Amino acid sequence: MAESPVGENGTASEKRSTALSETDSGERYPKGSAFAGALLVSVFVVATCGLIYELLASTIASYLLGDSVTQFSTVIGTYLFAMGIGSWCSRYVKRDELRLFVRVEILIALLGGWSAAALFTLFPVLDHFRVALYALVLAIGFFVGLEIPLLMRILRGRFDFSETVSNVLTFDYVGALAASLLFPLVLMPWLGMIRTGFLFGLLNVAVALAVLFMLPAKRAMLAEKIAGIVAAMLLLGGFVVAERLQRWAEVAGYGEPVIYALSTPFQRIVLTRSGDDLRLFLNGNLQFSSRDEYRYHEALVHPAIGRVAHPRDVLILGGGDGLAAREVLKHPDVRHITLVDLDPEMTKLFSQSDMLVALNRGSLSDSRLRVINADGFRWLREARGRYDAIIVDFPDPTDFSVGKLYTESFYRELSRVLAPGGVAVVQSTSPLVAPGAFWTVAATIEAAGLSTKPYHAYVPSFGEWGFILAAHGAVPQQARILPGARFLSAETAERLFDFPPDMARRPMPVNRLDNQALVREFAAEWARYEG
Repeated sequence: MAESPVGENGTASEKRSTALSETDSGERYPKGSAFAGALLVSVFVVATCGLIYELLASTIASYLLGDSVTQFSTVIGTYLFAMGIGSWCSRYVKRDELRLFVRVEILIALLGGWSAAALFTLFPVLDHFRVALYALVLAIGFFVGLEIPLLMRILRGRFDFSETVSNVLTFDYVGALAASLLFPLVLMPWLGMIRTGFLFGLLNVAVALAVLFMLPAKRAMLAEKIAGIVAAMLLLGGFVVAERLQRWAEVAGYGEPVIYALSTPFQRIVLTRSGDDLRLFLNGNLQFSSRDEYRYHEALVHPAIGRVAHPRDVLILGGGDGLAAREVLKHPDVRHITLVDLDPEMTKLFSQSDMLVALNRGSLSDSRLRVINADGFRWLREARGRYDAIIVDFPDPTDFSVGKLYTESFYRELSRVLAPGGVAVVQSTSPLVAPGAFWTVAATIEAAGLSTKPYHAYVPSFGEWGFILAAHGAVPQQARILPGARFLSAETAERLFDFPPDMARRPMPVNRLDNQALVREFAAEWARYEG
């Protein structure tokens, strides 16, 4: 057997390992396997952090700009493009890969860690928010794109090429899986977006500091250590004051004192108060003003309930604030109300806060009402009861997750649980600002086999607002309007059904699960109105 070309100081493989552990400038990395293992663990951490920043930017964009499909697609596409540019630019790094990797980690930690706080803060004050959004996404994506190529080059002396690629990509993909599971199941429900950003920024800087402190004393990289420690302090400070940052951004955005704010797994709930005006915002969208909400809820409930001979069993879909239930409970024939709202924090808030209980008159604690916290679409598909009146009070179709609640499939299920002689009503956005969206809802309800009777009411906080009555047969022409209402009377109720030419019916497509035509039409019309 031929001898290996070995010198006095060791085997050929040992010499090769030693040579490949050097940077192009001749500096060596630590020889121990612990350092290589730490670098592989860092692949997992940086992959998890990178995907978390991507998910944060996409989610924040969908919260603030609407149309979640468009926002996720464009943000993720931009992020991946920037990663590609970063990976391509890594070829120009000829020396000091480890030093550059540490610096990149510190930069990503600061950019990614502060990204959520920055975006929420900038949204209310920037006219061109999208420019800031995509500039930040490009910057984070570029530096994330540098990470893996640099790590592979640093690891090249520890494993052969196939092992290096296999190990790095394995840890990279496992990290991506961890991020995709943690983000919706743990991080969003328990930390919220701003704290999540700071937490993963701290993980990024922890990788940099761990690498630095494993280096021999003669390669201390003192400047990088100081930068890493300062970055960690900034991120830790941000984590501690995250809720204050969120409140500050919300006050700047709403222009009113924020008296309550909570991030739930489903939405951001914010209450503001200025004088006697109490306002509810969900994901930044106004839901009601206490000064004029009675107009909306009287118009929503009474034209439907008043057209049912004996409205004993009533279903309310949405309406977790209890204001629609308050109006339903005014009808003496009502015996049972089932209220289905997605967010338990919403119904809990409006059933326990004295201020809000006074507004809804304790409707959510009434013995005739049962609250079910569930997804309305899923719940309706499994429902087996029949209801004399159905009040559909969902948020506007700003994204596809809400848009499914305005589809033909949903209205077919609604038709199934609507009792003979029963009447349903659907809040249907503004027929003045978004006439295409409004009449799309009407066309979709009709495609599900129900007859319709659209109407509208003026609510100062919203402007002209639209509603659509639906029934199995012809919708009854006359409604019994209870005396004592602040807005609605027999005379005003009749005028609600008159549509001037600028709100007149026009042909529109049916909104289905596979096309979600309503979401696109809604977004386009409101964008034109808001400029």
